[in-house]
Amino acid sequence: MHDFHYRHETLYCEDIPLERLDKEQGTPCYIYSHATLIRHFRAFDRAFASVPHLVAFAMKANSNLAVLRLMASQGGGADIVSGGELFRARRAGIPPDRIVFAGVGKSRREIRDALDAGILFFNVESSAELHTLNDVASDMGAQARVALRINPDIDPRTHPYISTGLKHSKFGIGAEHAVETFTRAAALPCIRVVGVHAHIGSQLTHLDPFVESLTKVAALIETLKSRGLPIRYLNIGGGLGITYSNETPPDPTAFADAITPLLRQTGCDIIMEPGRVITGNAGILLTRVLYLKETGAKKFVIVDAGMNDLLRPALYDAHHDILPVRRSPHAPDDTVDVVGPVCESGDFFARRRTMPAVNAGDLLAVMSAGAYGFTMASNYNARPRVPEVLVKGGDSFVIRERETFDDLIRGEHIPDFLEARA
Repeated sequence: MHDFHYRHETLYCEDIPLERLDKEQGTPCYIYSHATLIRHFRAFDRAFASVPHLVAFAMKANSNLAVLRLMASQGGGADIVSGGELFRARRAGIPPDRIVFAGVGKSRREIRDALDAGILFFNVESSAELHTLNDVASDMGAQARVALRINPDIDPRTHPYISTGLKHSKFGIGAEHAVETFTRAAALPCIRVVGVHAHIGSQLTHLDPFVESLTKVAALIETLKSRGLPIRYLNIGGGLGITYSNETPPDPTAFADAITPLLRQTGCDIIMEPGRVITGNAGILLTRVLYLKETGAKKFVIVDAGMNDLLRPALYDAHHDILPVRRSPHAPDDTVDVVGPVCESGDFFARRRTMPAVNAGDLLAVMSAGAYGFTMASNYNARPRVPEVLVKGGDSFVIRERETFDDLIRGEHIPDFLEARA
């Protein structure tokens, strides 16, 4: 459920018509609904009220400071994967004891900064990383709290690019080596083993993979505890999917009902890392039709947003619904490719999509763009990144300004020997 809806054939975000936001900010522009963000966070949090837990928002989905501050205000933490995300999370006011650090390639500097900050723990992805953590912590006279990420070899039934729990994935430690690795980790002088982590993929729309994975992990925790390892935390990752088109993913309550018996069995505090399920349907990308083009083989709707603004369709061939901001019940349907101005054949938002016919100048809303939208944006083709706007009822707040051309070259320098001479 989200708070983008039609009133008198005009698309609104909460109580503001998107046409008004276009007049104020122009296009392209990301727009987020405060009410949707709050409702989605609380729905997930309340679904697990019967077990001790922390909702550590996966900020790779949406790392805007205002969004992160909102998560913190609801008692949420952050799942981070870089030093930059640690900086953002702390700047947004997320307490360090609500931050967990994942990722297969943590640098020594990132480890030092996270130890300095006093984060809850690291999700460790390999034996090599474990030894680096131990070395850095030793140099600092500290102890590193860790949860080892286990790869349970479960097919999550999602896009292969966002599947992380199969044996051939770069993520995690193979389940067959888990007990041995935990034992070696516990013997390291500056490592404190506190948990187990398992995350099998993103945009999952079936419960069976979660249940299968947690069944294996619960058995592992029982084995580890029987060997004297004090496992306090079970990090179940994230990955619950959303509706982009015709998917029917389980809601957080159904998800919790399916796995809570397994969670209770472990006796652990539960860490969960939802991202997309909270922010995905809470945001849209507003764009304007520039031109209509017909080649004889195809019809194209050319818009002012591009793959540098929203990469998911080009990267994953992902579906996003595209709605007219002002709809007409009498508009005929047309089958078109909706494409952007970037100089790539992969710059598209929809291919052979049947949708109401549009005209140059019309506004379109690319739906379900609140996760992995702006965070994957770039300046490709020297295109400034677009603004982000948060809507709360009848008020709107610019939470990121549109970049300028000067922003594109900030930090660049031409050496003296290349300076033009008369």
